[in-house]
Amino acid sequence: QNFAQVTNPPIDPIREELVMSLVSFIGPRPNILDHEGMANAKRLEVRQPILTNGDLEKIRSIGHTEDRFDTKTLDFTYDVSRGSEGLPEMLDRLCERAEAAVRGGYNIIVLSDRQVGPDRIAIPALLATAAVHHHLIRKGLRTSVGLVVESGEPREVHHFCLLAGYGAEAINPYLAFDTLLDMHARGEFPKEVDASEVVYRYIKAVGKGILKVMSKMGISTYQSYCGGQIFDAIGLKTELVDKYFFGTATTIEGVGLEEIARETAARHAAAFGKDPLLAKTLDIGGEYAFRMRGEDHAWTPDVVASLQHAVRGNAEDRYREFAEMVNASSLRLNTIRGLFTIKSAEALGRAPVALDEVEPASEIVKRFSTGAMSFGSISREAHTTLAIAMNRIGGKSNTGEGGEESDRYLPLHDGSPNPERSAIKQVASGRFGVTTEYLVNADMLQIKVAQGAKPGEGGQLPGHKVDATIAKTRHSTPGVGLISPPPHHDIYSIEDLAQLIYDLKNVNPTADVSVKLVSEVGVGTVAAGVAKARADHITISGFDGGTGASPLTSLKHAGSPWEIGLAETQQTLVLNGLRSRVALQVDGGLKTGRDVIIGALLGADEFGFATAPLIAAGCIMMRKCHLNTCPVGVATQDPVLRKRFKGAPEHVVNYFFFIAEEVREILASLGVRKLDEIIGASELLEKDAMLAHWKANGLDFSKIFHKVEAAKEETYWTTRQKHPIDDVLDRTLIAQAEAALTSKTPVAFAVDIKNVDRSAGAMLSGEVAKRYGHRGLKDDTIRVTLNGTAGQSFAAFLAQGITFDLVGDGNDYVGKGLSGGRIIVRPPANSRIVAEKSIIVGNTVMYGAIAGESYFNGVAGERFAVRNSGAIAVVEGVGDHGCEYMTGGVVVVIGETGRNFAAGMSGGVAYVLDETGDFAKRCNMAMVELEPVPEEADMLEKLHHHGGDLMHKGRVDVSEDMTRHDEERLYQLISNHLHYTGSKRAKEILDNWADYRPKFRKVMPVEYRRALEEMERMRMGIAAE
Repeated sequence: QNFAQVTNPPIDPIREELVMSLVSFIGPRPNILDHEGMANAKRLEVRQPILTNGDLEKIRSIGHTEDRFDTKTLDFTYDVSRGSEGLPEMLDRLCERAEAAVRGGYNIIVLSDRQVGPDRIAIPALLATAAVHHHLIRKGLRTSVGLVVESGEPREVHHFCLLAGYGAEAINPYLAFDTLLDMHARGEFPKEVDASEVVYRYIKAVGKGILKVMSKMGISTYQSYCGGQIFDAIGLKTELVDKYFFGTATTIEGVGLEEIARETAARHAAAFGKDPLLAKTLDIGGEYAFRMRGEDHAWTPDVVASLQHAVRGNAEDRYREFAEMVNASSLRLNTIRGLFTIKSAEALGRAPVALDEVEPASEIVKRFSTGAMSFGSISREAHTTLAIAMNRIGGKSNTGEGGEESDRYLPLHDGSPNPERSAIKQVASGRFGVTTEYLVNADMLQIKVAQGAKPGEGGQLPGHKVDATIAKTRHSTPGVGLISPPPHHDIYSIEDLAQLIYDLKNVNPTADVSVKLVSEVGVGTVAAGVAKARADHITISGFDGGTGASPLTSLKHAGSPWEIGLAETQQTLVLNGLRSRVALQVDGGLKTGRDVIIGALLGADEFGFATAPLIAAGCIMMRKCHLNTCPVGVATQDPVLRKRFKGAPEHVVNYFFFIAEEVREILASLGVRKLDEIIGASELLEKDAMLAHWKANGLDFSKIFHKVEAAKEETYWTTRQKHPIDDVLDRTLIAQAEAALTSKTPVAFAVDIKNVDRSAGAMLSGEVAKRYGHRGLKDDTIRVTLNGTAGQSFAAFLAQGITFDLVGDGNDYVGKGLSGGRIIVRPPANSRIVAEKSIIVGNTVMYGAIAGESYFNGVAGERFAVRNSGAIAVVEGVGDHGCEYMTGGVVVVIGETGRNFAAGMSGGVAYVLDETGDFAKRCNMAMVELEPVPEEADMLEKLHHHGGDLMHKGRVDVSEDMTRHDEERLYQLISNHLHYTGSKRAKEILDNWADYRPKFRKVMPVEYRRALEEMERMRMGIAAE
């Protein structure tokens, strides 16, 4: 499955279901330029593309009631006596019959394998569908007919997506239905669920899966997906693809129609043969978890045991045993790299060198990093074990997207660096824990665009794994689930990515910025754009990542092997003169020194490991990562289970040094002294001549082994990117704020700002965070009035103690990652615009805001306060998707809202002025409830009594006890808004409070309320004791 990364965003099919559709139209497609013909055209509309047996019969017989439809059923089975040799001819005949049917006036074709049996072999359903689809396209007839597939093959989501991608407008999986009905008859489902309900639930589940796959590519309708061929082929011959799957990319040549026919015949023989064992039983399976005599897996119990024995006893012989088992995967055809051999020194015309002439292992291990596994998905013990190990060897550990506890940034008492500090801080779509302090305490900042095991998808940390420590680190609420959106909502294009890179370089000019991509055909072009966007480092991740909580269909079918993506990226970057500017890293299933060498030969400077070091630290691949029941204390927050964690940094260190020594031995055998010498030297690889499997005969890796000729220094990382941050506005701000930065003396000044001044405030905030941490300075220590139109990312990551008062307007991403500062945006006093009806800031404002407050005297664009973690905001209107994925903080909207408000909102509260009484129609009610704002006696007097008079007494904490004091909180924040912006709208509401208060609706997340009430009960219980 292909997926979107950087150049367009994937979609969230759950929280943004309003833009998704499974509706399919069956039948001839009219010419949209023929207005008269369009008026007379008719097509069948189905609400979703999975047809029950009854639905299919209705379509077959529709010609009896609708004279504009004629259905023809074409059988795609053939006589068993023809064997494998019969397939090519039968495919041609099937295409001819389909063409004849269309020319004969039929406008719906049902392709059926119902006739399969002991004497009839079925052509693979995908091959039959794609063959007919492309044949009709070549003949100019495809828009004259609808294709329906009746097959026993499709059962998993991926099967349905493939059939849809190659032309099927509807699918009847009759064998799946028969199987479910048989299970129902045998009592394998609850008694209260009848047979029709079983079928309905299956169809619904498959439909949700199809939406998920479509959304990975940013496609919202089945009509767009149908025939779109959003796939790559791996290991299919070009002739096969050109004839039956035309337009599908295939990087590795492999099997053709002959091999497919042979396997089809063999499968049929196994199904209908006389073997008594197969007569009553199915294959063992083992697709998704290891089973004895089942599907082969890279991590078998023996492989896991060998590695753990090796690292715990620092036993080199056990590591060699482990490496031999892994490297022997070529015999089992498990990996692409397993099909390669590395040429010998003799074949290259040079002699091996002595091992002591090769660069030391202590230098090689500096190229290694651990994968981005978040604190939250794994335990603190596991997370810190990896960090300590990598810091010892000079490599890098990665925080993942869950933030990092701030005590791990701080130096030790003797001033030495904290050994638990992760060098790589990740910035993912959820922006959990991404404070300014977090960003300045990094050697590398990694933007995770996609994840190898589930590209094009977001993530979810269930509430039961969010304990008090995790919640504090992620700036959320204990017990409340956390959702990461599929896209970064500030990256919809390569230009947006360049902006985020620019933001991060402003906050932390000394850190390298990395961008993580996932292997697929075309990733090289994306990587070239990323390099031009001035990334310092690019990671290409393979599809066989081990993310334990990844959906099964993604684990098996999304993305491609890193060998394909890495080779393409290397070739593209060298071809465009960009390779020397960026460090190129590969990760995804790396295990041994041989893997490292092949990665280097295909172009990698650095190497990422995730599953393997976690196994070295104790993981036993139970695949319970998402259930919080990990029995060895790795992927759990359960305090009892965490005590079982037995890993130690030494185990991980031993593992990496074993790999480095294996790398040295291979380098010596090649006559090479430094790893740099072989980076990009793909001519040293060749297909393994010993491959004997009948399906491997046609393998051709020439596209992967292709080397773009260039000077050696242009084939690996040799130079630094030039980031344009020397003359930014913040240099002026820092100079004027010097007294505040050095001695905390309050300063106030004014500057002009233009739309070319991007990321204003980010570098200044970085300076505050470096010196004073997340707590920053006292309120208003640095107060800046800015006049004009701000560029993108105005006040990004604004730190505590800084107030930005923008007299003018802002672009997109205002207040991104707000970390305690105050933002005011208001039109000039002499402006004639009506503020409450005018846009004053752009889209995706307050994205990932952690703390602080903002007041916007005007309307904001779409996705206002998306993933807000704890900031306060008042705004006079918002576009679609307001407060999406919000987990904390308070948002007040004193104007109109767009559609899908509060989608995925699991925490925080919002108050929305609903003057027309129809806000509920625009609010996504899946996770929230709407409540009135009750009147509170003596509210104004109470406010004044405890410091609520904002004119004189400054900020008051309005974030306590979100289940009560709503009127007080709301009045206070609107008063704030009037005070800071002079808003006429706010004044009108406050002057007529009795009339306006009943028109406000409180948006309260259900899970958030439950968690707050539980915390209150615990507090009261402790107090009582």
